[in-house]
This record gives sequence, structure tokens and C-alpha cells, in this order.
Amino acid sequence: MLLSLNVIVLSKIRYKESDLIVKCYSQQKGVVSFILKGVLKTKKNKKAGYFQLLSQLNIESDFKPNRTLQYVKEVKNSIPYNSLQTNIYKSSIVLFIAEVLSIVLKEEEQNDTLYSYLEASLQWLDLNESFANFHLLFLLNLTKHLGFYPDDTNKDFFYFNLAEGKFTINNLNQLTISGADLNLFKSLLGTNFDALDDIKINAKQRLVFLNHLLKYYELHLLGFKKPKSLQILNDVFN
Repeated sequence: MLLSLNVIVLSKIRYKESDLIVKCYSQQKGVVSFILKGVLKTKKNKKAGYFQLLSQLNIESDFKPNRTLQYVKEVKNSIPYNSLQTNIYKSSIVLFIAEVLSIVLKEEEQNDTLYSYLEASLQWLDLNESFANFHLLFLLNLTKHLGFYPDDTNKDFFYFNLAEGKFTINNLNQLTISGADLNLFKSLLGTNFDALDDIKINAKQRLVFLNHLLKYYELHLLGFKKPKSLQILNDVFN
């Protein structure tokens, strides 16, 4: 059936000599993979240029539910970006976030709330110039949609247990956040992207806290590993 899909590009790989396989997260069907036959054969074929990481596209596809790789009939930008893929700092965040999303998003079903979160977050990053902490809040808020958002019932306690996903009064193991890192964690909980500029941290604190978040993902998502692009992100921001 002919289907119009709103998608966000998660990854792409070259296949054979001139084909491209693209993994996307769609508003209507969850994770969908497409094959673009022959798009790398000539520079005159501009279709491949649409499929930059985290691009927001509208794809017309002859969609068949039982087919592993769908075909693209038509493609256009649904929300064009101004700076997301040209600013070196933003593009390093894009590379990192795209890899995380490619790892954690598995479902082949509709989730409008999650899609809206991704759509709005990426538009915010594209349009704003104070974004050094964007990926921290993005990862934290993404856990709402993945099912392990921190339990903030006892937010006044002295530790956050990463394994249990809740605040504790005692430090029971090494998998805890405390001190200045805990204060940052509490600041991020419940905040929004527009308030990020009020949270002042240095590069070292940002790196340490990001590692806490990735450990949190590792503890709650089977098979999650630190993204390979983490080193690139750290090199750009440190």
C-alpha cells in the first residue's frame, strides 16, 4: 500500500556499490528501514542527500508490513534545519544522539508521544545557540519514553541509586550519584530545554555526568553499550 510517513533518520550504511540502507524512526510505524537502489551511482541523484542523520523527512513508500527493507518512491524535507548539520558542535551532538537512538529504538509500532518529543527537541537544538548541555537533558527526558525515568519521590535524599532508579538516604553501592553531580541531576529533573542556560557546569562536570547517564542506560536497557561516537563528542566539547 502507498503510505506517507514522517520519519527521523537514525543511521545509514552503504550497501553493495551504489545502494544505501537507511534506518529511520517513523511517526506512523516506529522503526522502519529503507533501501535506496542506485542512489550513490551518480552525483546527479540527489535523493541520498536528504538522508542526513536526524533529518526530518516525509517519505512516500510502497509499504509492505512483512518486507524487511521498504522502498522510497518520493522524499522531501518535512522540517528543514538551519544549523543542525553545519555547526560542528551541533553535528557532534547529532552524531551521538543518532547512535543512541539507533541502539535504543526497537519497536515497530506507532508512538506519537515519543515522535513528538524527538521532533520538538531537534527543532530546539537547531534554533538555539546555547546548547552545551542539550544532550544531558535529552537523554534524561528520553528515559520517560523508554520506561525508566528516575523516581523523584524522595528528591531530598543524599544519593541517587542508578541501579534502582531512585533516591536513597544511604550509599549502598558504587552505582550512585552524589555531591555536586547529584545537585546537577536534581536541577535537570523536571526542567525544560529553555531553562538549560541557567544550569552552569564546566566541561569536566559535563563529561562525568554524561557517563553517569550512560551507565544508567546500561543498567536499564539490555544490550546497551556506550556509543562509539562518545569520543568524538568529548573531543569537540573538551
